[in-house]
Amino acid sequence: MQLFAFGLNHQTAPLSIREQLAFNVDGMEGALRDLVKNGAAKEAAILSTCNRTELYCNAAHPEHAIDWLAHYHQLPRAEIEPYLYTLPREKAAKHSFRVASGLDSMVLGEPQILGQMKQAVRQAEQAGTLGFLLHKLFQTTFSVAKDVRTQTEIGANLVSMAAAAVRLAERIFPSIAEQRVLFIGAGEMIELNAVHFAARMPKHITVANRTLERAHALANRIKGHAITLNELPEHLAHHDIIVTCTASQLPILGKGMVERALKVRKHRPLFIVDLAVPRDVEPEVAELNDVFLYTVDDIAEVVKDGMGARQNAVKEAEVIIESGVCDFVHWMESREVVPTIRALRDHAERNRRHEMEKALRLLSKGETPEKVLEYLSNALTNKFLHAPTHALNQVHSEDRENFLEVIHRLYHLHTEE
Repeated sequence: MQLFAFGLNHQTAPLSIREQLAFNVDGMEGALRDLVKNGAAKEAAILSTCNRTELYCNAAHPEHAIDWLAHYHQLPRAEIEPYLYTLPREKAAKHSFRVASGLDSMVLGEPQILGQMKQAVRQAEQAGTLGFLLHKLFQTTFSVAKDVRTQTEIGANLVSMAAAAVRLAERIFPSIAEQRVLFIGAGEMIELNAVHFAARMPKHITVANRTLERAHALANRIKGHAITLNELPEHLAHHDIIVTCTASQLPILGKGMVERALKVRKHRPLFIVDLAVPRDVEPEVAELNDVFLYTVDDIAEVVKDGMGARQNAVKEAEVIIESGVCDFVHWMESREVVPTIRALRDHAERNRRHEMEKALRLLSKGETPEKVLEYLSNALTNKFLHAPTHALNQVHSEDRENFLEVIHRLYHLHTEE
């Protein structure tokens, strides 16, 4: 089993690189099948969020999987390699456990990543790329993450991305209750933000989404109004706060659209939080006067509040994770000897059947059962001891001591024996 994980995250790569390697939700299953079909991996799962793109593989040649990633996104490998981390075997397992537990997140201890990992596993299952090894890895990952969440205070005093967005907005506007808020998208991240902003009782809430049905579903929960993405140009100017997070591969809000909205607004401030990767808002929008644009990386400074209290739980969490890594590595190592054990048992079974057939022939010829049993037991003993005895006689002097130790351990021999 060649467990291997690699990828990049908010600690190793800027947003401009991360968005180029992000995977679209709708294309995830196709990407997984392509990865396995091309022989780059036997098993594969892809975790793609606003903060990270990671591939977990059972791959005989990990380099092929890295080549596949670069080729899939039509990028030179040399361009992305400086930002990649590569993690074999137990390092891959430990990383998976830390990610699911929230120890590797931009917001230390945030729980959303666990749901995102579970979604990645479901997508791999649906694509047919989740095999025996990765199934066990993620099964253990979720168990370890549960222990970390329940046995430590890693989630205490948590400032979420959504709460951070509200805090930033309150730095621009004296009261959100006097503002009109627009949410673009209807996924989990937008839902979290919508709940936090709705709690401030804004003057008006609008939800824009590609499908009107999903927009209505969220809008009804937060007492808002639903529109489609096609209606954005005519509604944009009527909102003071915009929070966007879609799966679009191209920007939703271009510089020109925002410029036109600012003219209608007579240059009243426009606060925009872009939590999408790839970005929903063209970077050039940040150059416009009266626009306060924050990306997912900009939120990092705000979410540091309460970090100190959670840092004390990190050491406890790491102990739980190390224990999980030891158990998982032991399982992997035990599975690696299974083919040898199977071959050994098959060899013994062939010898047993061969001698049993001889014994039955002797019985059919009239030999007494006692004599046949004596023959059978002697023949089996000689067969089973032939290979280790022959190897012991042939071993070179420099290897003899180690070989003798193995023989003593195998047969539980004492020195006097």
